[in-house]
Amino acid sequence: MSATATKYSRVMLKISGEALMGDQGYGLHPPTVARIAEEVKSVRDLGVEICMVIGGGNIFRGLQGSAQGMERTTADYMGMLATVMNALAMQSALEAIGVFTRVISAIPMDQVCEPYIRRRAVRHLEKKRVCIFAAGTGNPYFTTDTAATLRASEMACQAIFKGTKVDGVYDKDPKKHGDARRYDHVTYDEVLEK
Repeated sequence: MSATATKYSRVMLKISGEALMGDQGYGLHPPTVARIAEEVKSVRDLGVEICMVIGGGNIFRGLQGSAQGMERTTADYMGMLATVMNALAMQSALEAIGVFTRVISAIPMDQVCEPYIRRRAVRHLEKKRVCIFAAGTGNPYFTTDTAATLRASEMACQAIFKGTKVDGVYDKDPKKHGDARRYDHVTYDEVLEK
């Protein structure tokens, strides 16, 4: 099946770091990472160009470090490094099943991944390589959701798909608030009005 037979030809997949834990309370669960890699491969095999952003919450969350007295900027940079670790784990799982992958970091670390250069990333996608964007935006105070949205826009993705432990979009955190309202459909304008 070719990309012309699919609804989208280029997409962003945002995965929470927690999704890589499986049933563990911390870290990476290799069988879970391998299962997600197989799912990514099945979509890539349809001809869809795939961008990914993976959170780092399974290893370190900047906000939690900050809440425990750590300086916020330092804590956020530590969280960005956790996203690089997750990206490398996903790259390993994808390449083990024959999917060419590039980890592209907003923070230069040439020994383990490429620096973010938009035109180079677009070229990787055109060559059918999965691009995993790591280290968020490279700036503290921004979430990996922000990074996924930014990179999706820069890569001209047609859709963003988010894989988390929550089953949809809510008006507040459903894990903390029993009265959280789930939206079946929400537009950008509706979000701005709230």
